[in-house]
Amino acid sequence: MIDKLAWLSFKDGQLLCARSHGKAIYYIPGGKREPGESDEAALRREIEEELAVALQPETLRFACEFSAQADGKPEGVLVNLRCYTGEASGTPVASAEIAELRWLDSRHLDQVSPVSRLLFHWLAEQDLIR
Repeated sequence: MIDKLAWLSFKDGQLLCARSHGKAIYYIPGGKREPGESDEAALRREIEEELAVALQPETLRFACEFSAQADGKPEGVLVNLRCYTGEASGTPVASAEIAELRWLDSRHLDQVSPVSRLLFHWLAEQDLIR
């Protein structure tokens, strides 16, 4: 099981997504925790590295959690995605390993990872994205 954290940022019925250099699909900004890191600490560190914005810790709220086959990994390797909402200081820009940022919605399911597809379906059911 691959343990990942994700930040959900919405605009005009779409979700902010990121594509890494050398990858074709988009994922939800965030990443893996380092040993001993809390969800909040890991998410704040990853978002600052990837998007050059600071998440405001007092605004972070757990939203949902999904598991699915990990993209590009052998069959049976799952990724567990714990998602949080929260406010950020600054405007997200592609940094570090991120090649591109895009606002996506449920019309773009073919462009996101399997676990992100589950998330997108849920977000659409909650009327958070189109």
